[in-house]
Amino acid sequence: MRRANLAKITVNNSTSLAIPSTSMNGDQSTISVSMQLKQLNEARKAVLSDPTYYSIHNPYERSPWDDMVAIKQKILRLWDGAASAVKLCCIKFAQRVVLAQTAAVNMDKRNGLEVSLGMVPAGHPFLDPRQLEAEATGLLDRILGVLQDNSIDALVVDGTLNCLSILVRTRPSTSNRIMNAVLSFNPLKLANSPMTPKTRVLIKSMEKTTRMLLIHILKRDPHNPYGPRIQQHVERLMRSRAEILDDVGRKRALAEQQQAAYGDAKRQKMASEPLPVRVNPLAPGPNSLAAIYTLTQNVGLQAFDATQVPSQIATKVVVSTLARVDLHALSQAVHAIRERLAAKEAAQAPVLNPETAPLDVEEDDDDYEPDFTMAEDEEQIKNKLDGKPREEEQPRPDAASLALGPYKLPRPPPLNPEAAAAAGKMVVARVFDTVRGLEEPAAKKTRGGINRLAASSYDKESILTFITRLGTRATAGLENIEPKDEDGQALAVPSQASSDVVRERLYSYVLEDFRKRIDIGVSWLCEEWYCDNVQKKQNPDAPLHYDKWAMRLVDGFFPYLNPSDKVLTRFLGEMPELDPEILGKVKRLCGDPAMVQLALTSLLYLVMMKPPVRDMALDSVQDIWIEYEDARPMAAKYLTKWRPGFIESQSGGGGNDTALPPAVAA
Repeated sequence: MRRANLAKITVNNSTSLAIPSTSMNGDQSTISVSMQLKQLNEARKAVLSDPTYYSIHNPYERSPWDDMVAIKQKILRLWDGAASAVKLCCIKFAQRVVLAQTAAVNMDKRNGLEVSLGMVPAGHPFLDPRQLEAEATGLLDRILGVLQDNSIDALVVDGTLNCLSILVRTRPSTSNRIMNAVLSFNPLKLANSPMTPKTRVLIKSMEKTTRMLLIHILKRDPHNPYGPRIQQHVERLMRSRAEILDDVGRKRALAEQQQAAYGDAKRQKMASEPLPVRVNPLAPGPNSLAAIYTLTQNVGLQAFDATQVPSQIATKVVVSTLARVDLHALSQAVHAIRERLAAKEAAQAPVLNPETAPLDVEEDDDDYEPDFTMAEDEEQIKNKLDGKPREEEQPRPDAASLALGPYKLPRPPPLNPEAAAAAGKMVVARVFDTVRGLEEPAAKKTRGGINRLAASSYDKESILTFITRLGTRATAGLENIEPKDEDGQALAVPSQASSDVVRERLYSYVLEDFRKRIDIGVSWLCEEWYCDNVQKKQNPDAPLHYDKWAMRLVDGFFPYLNPSDKVLTRFLGEMPELDPEILGKVKRLCGDPAMVQLALTSLLYLVMMKPPVRDMALDSVQDIWIEYEDARPMAAKYLTKWRPGFIESQSGGGGNDTALPPAVAA
């Protein structure tokens, strides 16, 4: 079937596509055009379907493609000089060429008979995709040339517009070029020529086709990037069409009325004479500048404060008023103001009699205030001077009476011990709130020791050092002293000392995040230990605080330890003093098999790094080996190294008949 079509195209190639001669008569020309239309339709259907498809899938046979190229060239040569009906077929043929020689989208979902550039395989012997696409672009520009030239042939314009919809929909690569051409096309160009019924029909046809094409494109793709421009263009076309074509039922124009001999009598306006500006004369006496420049007699307008109006609004009002003001009225108002100023200047100021002028006038102009009272005569001035006492006769005040007497502040209300304790608690709470708000230092500094300055800076470490010393040293040696008031009467001692309040706050602060604040806890215990040793030297009976708060701190964070914590080793290694009770707490950690390694590692650190407590730590390891069966392998390894012979003595191998005590199951 395909070869039969190819043969048909080849036979008709040399005979059927001939341009009619100008020497033909009308009937022959009509018959020739009809034959051309029929032949072009058949060629359009066959040229770009069967031969292109055949050439794509049969690259070994080039002759069908050459025949199709020859037919295509003849059809395109008919385009320029043919009649409008033939041009329509040529435009449709060019549309099919553009469709066939450009790449389509979603080829898998389309009809299998559709031909596009995407079907051409790479390395085809005689089909070059780049050359075919360039030819399609040129044909598309030739199609759009009808719109770009603003052609007035409505038949060709409508045919061109009707061919563009499928190109925009199936060939997105051509949409930008097409949309720019359509949006720049003016279908109402014929409105500039004399409006005849034929012109009106042509304008309506082109405008409607353009508008329907744009609306169709916008409906198919509401998210089209050209959507706003399409809407604006459609609205502009509708407004222009209404202004140009929809003039039926309107009133006749002025020229038509004049031609109908009606004249323009109804529209004549009587020119009115400008009303004179009435300016009242100024009131007698002094007048301000505002009164001189005021022309209105309206009391409300005279009392209006124009300074309250914003400058932007005032500028707009002034400009718009000056644009509409009557020049005659303006000149009259200016003339009236000039007359007022001239009258003001002509009025002479009253002459001041130097003999009757007031004598109390000061020379300082800044402090001058005019006195509107009547001037005194010479006799009154002399009487006033005679009545004033002389300076030497005036009484002088005593210097002693001007001296300041002693001033005493009122006594404050009495402060009982409970109020003082409450105020102290509030101060301590506020200090710790401030500490929580401070940031951690970027790089930790080396501590200066027990005698370092606490307030050397205002960072977090300095404030915490100050707080710990305030809680440990501030009331040292004052525990057994009975406070008395100014009269020597004993005062009631508060239930909790201020130092214990600070210690409680420190204890809570450390336990809130003991893993990060364990160094603060160690510093606090070092201060307590130092203060206790100093107190022992001064008073053997002084109360001690180190053991109490060290045990509370151990009891506070030991339940929250996990096997991966290194806080325990660090805490035990940095504590200033250890006792069997604290090591007993460490030993009881082995009751949990997961904590055995942590407890024994911490004890081993004490054995290796703290010789004063080595024996105490080894005794704890021995107790762990005896009491906890799960800890025996690790404890035995440490005891074999640091206390050789203990394991053999307990197992009876060293001549000791002592039986092994039963192990406590963890």
